[in-house]
Amino acid sequence: MARIPQDELEKLKRDIDLVELVRARGVELKANGKDLVGLCPFHEETEGSFRVSPSKNLFHCFGCGAKGTVIDLVMRFESVTFRHAVEILRTGRPMTPAPAGDRPLPKRSSTVKLDQVVTEDAGDPALRTQVASYYHETLKRSPEAIAYLEKRGLDPEAVVDRFHLGFSNRTLGYHLPQKNRKDGKAIRGRLAELGIIRATGHELLRGSMVIPIFDGNDQVVQMYGRKITPNLRAGTPKHLYLPGPRRGIFNFEALKQSKEIILCEALIDAMTFVSAGFDNVTSAYGKNGFTDEMFEAFKAHGTERVLIAYDRDDKSEPAANALAECLGAEGISCFRVRFPHGMDANEYACKVTPPEQSLAVLLRSAQHMSGPLKTLSTVPTPISEVSRAESPPEKPIESGPVTEPKSVSSLAAAPQPSSDVKAQEVTESPGASSPASPVPPAPAKDVSCEVKDHEVLFHFGDRRWRVRGLASNTSFEKMRVNLLVARTDTDHFHVDALELYSSRQRGTFLKQASVELQIKQSILQTDLGKVFMKLEHLLEQQIKKQLEPEDKTVILS
Repeated sequence: MARIPQDELEKLKRDIDLVELVRARGVELKANGKDLVGLCPFHEETEGSFRVSPSKNLFHCFGCGAKGTVIDLVMRFESVTFRHAVEILRTGRPMTPAPAGDRPLPKRSSTVKLDQVVTEDAGDPALRTQVASYYHETLKRSPEAIAYLEKRGLDPEAVVDRFHLGFSNRTLGYHLPQKNRKDGKAIRGRLAELGIIRATGHELLRGSMVIPIFDGNDQVVQMYGRKITPNLRAGTPKHLYLPGPRRGIFNFEALKQSKEIILCEALIDAMTFVSAGFDNVTSAYGKNGFTDEMFEAFKAHGTERVLIAYDRDDKSEPAANALAECLGAEGISCFRVRFPHGMDANEYACKVTPPEQSLAVLLRSAQHMSGPLKTLSTVPTPISEVSRAESPPEKPIESGPVTEPKSVSSLAAAPQPSSDVKAQEVTESPGASSPASPVPPAPAKDVSCEVKDHEVLFHFGDRRWRVRGLASNTSFEKMRVNLLVARTDTDHFHVDALELYSSRQRGTFLKQASVELQIKQSILQTDLGKVFMKLEHLLEQQIKKQLEPEDKTVILS
């Protein structure tokens, strides 16, 4: 079970007004010294032995012995469990009316106290999406889930909303009708068919960070769960998928936007690259989990080059080599990203500083494995920054009665080379780009702009970018500017002061600008890449001019 952080419990007990909760239930309270007293709602009386202490936010009935905090009060009023009461307080749900007449409080309520988050008539993809959305909102208010992402070196700002990450903390059932009701039995039956809840009624992915996997139509077709709660019982699997085939493609947009793809073995490894600013990344379902669906998507979107960033160990090397042979046979050029032996992308990124630069070096030096060398016209620009961490990475493993992924048929017959990938001598054609070069290939001088005394202006379609403050930068270590982007056909704009060499600040700027301008973040990201490279070119010229020796020639009259 996912534990509720103690600091969150203390915050609920401290911040929620106990007096308001009691009065909302219809209990009349009168002042008595520093406390308030009234008739106890939990037993029949005429004395008024129910006492509330506003200063301590506690209640105590000297007649029946009921006492406690706001959580205990909700448990008694609503006849729910401790965790259910916490969820009611979290969501700010109002108290239900008191029972009519002398009818006593029920021992355990079977009515839904919280908003229902799924609908019975939804199709399978829609039902998965509804559950994924609930998990997503749960993660955003779960400090322990955010702390886990940071511990693994993942930037929450870069990955949580973008990949709709969620957290299953065993509260989904509180938003469903009970199984002793007709609608509750039907909805829970549907969720059981999809594998989201077990026959016992418990959530399959409880205690896990949840990564929904989408297909090309933005439908949730699979979910991956990674246990993040401590002190698991021996033998508890840390990695789970919903029952059924491995379907969907992580970060499908990458295939549409880039001809060069970084292919990881695990989802957390892929998010490590995204956190470091490399958006052109996707993941297989483990070392042998590159599916036919992925293979066909690569071909359909014209993928030209694949950087295989599988783990560097004796089990993953043969799988990487076999995959390279298969992709190379289709004319896709394959390169091997060589982490230190025994490491994967996440572990490596957590041990180096700064991780984005170290990953970039590995990508640039990736060794050719198979397929032709091709010059690419589009190369990614790092946008976000990753935090350091100490935790070793984990790999998805199969758990429970799960159908094996449908692998590319040619992989079975592919030869299995030795685990040590041997560098091949390759002669690149003139102008060929190096693997995963992290800067746009277009020279900065080719980006059109208008340089004025105090600002630099750029125009890309209906988008206008304005940069001020570049002249105040006097070294290559920083580029702090005032940056504005606006739509020329509307009044929408976003402006902020930021350090352009900070991937995290660039990522935040793009995220907020996308909302303000109602433009896809990927479009603004491409714009900013061009602006960044041009500004770096202008800054270099500016600094070189400042360093030129002064002409001290004296001209006599």
